[in-house]
Amino acid sequence: MRRRTLLGAMLAAPLLTADCGAADDEALTFFFQARPEEARARLRIIAEFGKRHPDIRIRTVLSGPDPLQQMLTYCAGGKCPDVLMAWELLYAGLAERGVLLDLRTLLGREPEYAGALRADSYGSLYDTFGYGGGQYALPEQWSGVFLYYNRKLFDQAGIRAPDSWERAWTFVEFRAAAQALTRREPGGRVRQWGFVDGWVPCYSAACFGMNNGAEWFSPPVAPVRTNIGDPRFAAGVQFYADLAVRDRVAPDVGDRQSVSAYDLFTAGRAAMLLGGHWLYSEFAAHDELDFDVTVLPVGPHGGPAAITDVGCTGLAIAAASPRREQAWEFVKFATGPVGQAIIAESGLFVPVLRSAMRSPGFAVAHRRIRNLAVFTEGPEHSRPLAITPAWGKVDALLSRHCNRVLRGAATADSLADTAPDIDTLLRERV
Repeated sequence: MRRRTLLGAMLAAPLLTADCGAADDEALTFFFQARPEEARARLRIIAEFGKRHPDIRIRTVLSGPDPLQQMLTYCAGGKCPDVLMAWELLYAGLAERGVLLDLRTLLGREPEYAGALRADSYGSLYDTFGYGGGQYALPEQWSGVFLYYNRKLFDQAGIRAPDSWERAWTFVEFRAAAQALTRREPGGRVRQWGFVDGWVPCYSAACFGMNNGAEWFSPPVAPVRTNIGDPRFAAGVQFYADLAVRDRVAPDVGDRQSVSAYDLFTAGRAAMLLGGHWLYSEFAAHDELDFDVTVLPVGPHGGPAAITDVGCTGLAIAAASPRREQAWEFVKFATGPVGQAIIAESGLFVPVLRSAMRSPGFAVAHRRIRNLAVFTEGPEHSRPLAITPAWGKVDALLSRHCNRVLRGAATADSLADTAPDIDTLLRERV
C-alpha cells in the first residue's frame, strides 16, 4: 500500500517548521501527516496566512505512521498541538475523549461567516465531522477513491470508460473490461493486469459492497450495527474478491507482496488502479503515462449513480489549546475561500468548497484529466464508511475476517458470522 509506505517513511524526514522554530513556545502548533509534496502545499497556506496575520506564528509538527496514538500521547502529556489534522475514521475517538474542541461555539459567534461557509460547502463533507451533536472539525480536502486508467491501453482494447458518477458502468461491464485488459504470456504468466488496488483492500471491497445497494454501517455516523451480513453487501465484496481469486484479472495477496500497484500502473502493466487523489501528482509527474480517471462500478442492487468513500480530512482545534483564538483564525483561513483556492491550484488536493472547485486554478492543475467531473462531482457522491470511537477495535476484527475472503479462504457470506461481534463493539463505543 504505497500511501502508507510513503507516510511511514516520513518518520525519517526532518521536522518541517514554518516561521519561528521549535523553541518558540508562543507559536501556534499545527499537527498533520503528509508526503513531502503535500507538506509543501500546506506550507504555502501557512505562508499566505502569515502575510495576513503577521502576529500569529505557526510551528508545524509532522505525524508518524500512527497519528491517533501520537495525538493521544501528546495530549496526555499536556502538550497537545493547537490545530490537529482530523481523519474521517479516527476523529470520533478523540472527540469522545474530549481532546477536540466543539467548534459550534466559535461558529455561533460569527453567524454570517458560518452561514456562508455552510452554503459553499458540500454537505457530505461538512457533516462528516459532525459527531454526537458537535462539530469537531471543518473539512479541508476531499480524496475519495475512484479508478485511474491508462488511456492507451483502453484505446487499444476498444474500451470507453465512464466519465461521471451518474453514468457508471455495471459490475458485468467492469469485469468484462478487466478481462479484456488482462494480458498473459503463452506460459500463463500475467504480463498486464486489468485491475490493481492501490488502497486498503478491505475498504475497497466495502466500497464495492456499498455500490451494490447496502451501507457498510448503519447509520454511518455513530453506527449501531454493521451490514456485512446483508446479501447485497456480501455480493459486492465477493465480486471484488473474485477479481483476483477467480477471474485472475487482479493480483492476489501473494502477487501484491512482490510488486506495488503503483509501480504496475506507472510501468503500463496495469490498465486500472483503484486509489485516491493523493496519487494524482505522482502519476502526473510521469510524462509518458497517459492516464485519466473514472468511477467505481455499480452492482445489480445499487445505483443509479456510483458512490465512493468520503475520504475527507479536516482541521480541528485542541480543547486544551491556550491559543484557541489564533487557532480559530488559522482553521477559518485554511478551510475558507483563500486557503481552498491555494489547495485547488496546487493540484495536490481536491478542495471542499464549491467556489474553489469551480475555480480556473483547479482546472489548470488537472489539465491532463478529461473526465474532470469524477473530481468535481466526487464530494456529492461520497458516503462515510464509519464514524465511531470504536473504529480501532472494529477495524481489527473486520480486517481479520475480510482478509480471509480476499485470500479465497472463505466466501463473503461468512462475514455475517462476524456481524454480532462487531455490533457489540459498536455498542461499547470505546
